[in-house]
Amino acid sequence: MKILGVGNAIVDVICRVSDEFIAENNLVKSNMKLIFDENEFKKLFSNLKIEKTISGGSVANSIVGLSQLGNKVGFIGKISDDDLGKKYEMGLKDENVKFIYSKKKEVLPTGTCLILITPDSERTMCTFLGTAGKINENDINVDAIKNSEIIFLEGYLWDEGDPKRAFDKAINNSKKVAMSLSDKFCVDRHKTHFLELVRNKLDITFANEDEIKSLIDTKNFSEVIEFAKQIKKLIVITRGEKGAISIKGDEIEEISIKKNLNIIDLTGAGDLFAAGYLHGFINNLSNNLCLEKGTEMSSKIIQQIGARL
Repeated sequence: MKILGVGNAIVDVICRVSDEFIAENNLVKSNMKLIFDENEFKKLFSNLKIEKTISGGSVANSIVGLSQLGNKVGFIGKISDDDLGKKYEMGLKDENVKFIYSKKKEVLPTGTCLILITPDSERTMCTFLGTAGKINENDINVDAIKNSEIIFLEGYLWDEGDPKRAFDKAINNSKKVAMSLSDKFCVDRHKTHFLELVRNKLDITFANEDEIKSLIDTKNFSEVIEFAKQIKKLIVITRGEKGAISIKGDEIEEISIKKNLNIIDLTGAGDLFAAGYLHGFINNLSNNLCLEKGTEMSSKIIQQIGARL
């Protein structure tokens, strides 16, 4: 297998909302809020008009993108044997992704993420992880890890206890490890641990500019470049309108964004960028061509609703 993703198995529920809805529900635009109370989540959900549902999760979106580009890929994510869990599994299989998990009836339901799109195309996420966040080392298939050229992890999934042990088991049995920092919220919450991962355990780190700046406590992007040069690991950073950059030691490549796009929804832009970049990487393309493929994929996804091409 080319790439195996390990991430949150989340059913994405996409809805359009007003800026007022964001304010009234005390949400921070463009950020992700974790909801731990199932009743609170159901109450928020009840006021929404559903536009689309997808078998999602950040790394799962990337893995589907890689499959669509012709790569042999798989995914490990924890679901429950409920209606949404069955739909999740079938959704990945329909995309030619090998789903490496045996579902069973869990105490918590399959995880759900509300993706709230405001008129400016920004997305605000409210996630009830359900059983997805309860992944443990017994859910990690070592044979699948060892038979993959790269594993791709997501920062959203990392947490103390069982998820950390699952990460460690996956990392310790892998050939190469890539990870997305996922969200500034995740970085701020787990900064010390993420810094340790980036410095010592990851071969490739994906981040946006805010996430990587937060990780090393700087407001100056030149300090990010110096940090990346020092650790001599591949760090790939998306910078919004400034394009994207990859840094490994003294090798630095930059690429501009594509112009005149009809931007409809920014959901999945980072996920599909990672898919494009990893496609290039696993097929031995140059860093510049990897950035080009990542930009091409992210440019396509933001011109439609949802995180799937």
